[in-house]
Amino acid sequence: MRQYTLASLFDGIGGFPYAASFYNITSLWASEIVPACVSVTQKHFPDMAHAGDVTQLHGGKLPPVDIVTFGSPCQGLSLAGQRRGLADERSGLFMEAIRIIDEMREATHDRYPRFALFENVPGALSSAGGRDFAAVLQSFTKTEIPMPYSGRWANAGMVRGGGVDLAWCVYDAQYFGTAQRRRRLFLVCDFAGKCAGEILFVPKSLRGYFEAGGTPRQGLAAFAESGPDTAGGQLVRPPAVTMRIRCGCEGGGKGPLLQVEKSGTLATGNDQYLFTPQTVEILND
Repeated sequence: MRQYTLASLFDGIGGFPYAASFYNITSLWASEIVPACVSVTQKHFPDMAHAGDVTQLHGGKLPPVDIVTFGSPCQGLSLAGQRRGLADERSGLFMEAIRIIDEMREATHDRYPRFALFENVPGALSSAGGRDFAAVLQSFTKTEIPMPYSGRWANAGMVRGGGVDLAWCVYDAQYFGTAQRRRRLFLVCDFAGKCAGEILFVPKSLRGYFEAGGTPRQGLAAFAESGPDTAGGQLVRPPAVTMRIRCGCEGGGKGPLLQVEKSGTLATGNDQYLFTPQTVEILND
């Protein structure tokens, strides 16, 4: 099985390298300017090089990689901000990532990177009346992409142009086993094939996470991992559980509310306790 390599721009505390580590993908280098964030990734990924400020990098002079990931600053695109879009000097750094990718592809005769993965807030779809997202698509494909007839970009879609296959989708973290609502836009660009839709849209089993839309029973099963050991047993990792005490009338009550599939922390104004059960070993007879 081929081992892919990755570079992470606007790396933060290494979210993309961490995810890649579960799939035998080696993170070669990253770009991040916040010292506290760099210290985190240096601890967890001591072999990953740090290239520095994206504005000072040249993609043709960096080690080529199969995958470039980046979640460029979102302040100008977020619905909570001033909505200056890509004209915002922070969100405009998106174009630095595109420049680095283009330089790397030119230096490697379009061999590297094969894929790019872009993450941002859903507000990127509506910023500047949708024109900013059109600019994003055109930056990847080097092809003029017209606005939809509706004047609005859908939460999921695909475009192809200039030999580039591109797909995007808005996903919500609450359906992937995390105790919060957090919608994010993910865009996959395949520069040399037609795999973007397969990567982004085809359901896959995420080890250690709930399946999207799964039942509590499925959620529990997703957190159980089996593997042989010297004792011939298996390790079972129960999921985290939230508990909220609910009041009732005199002489009775509703009892505790226990949730594993969708945590009580998704709501506001509710007091709850979070329990993380200990991993236990079950020995076979």
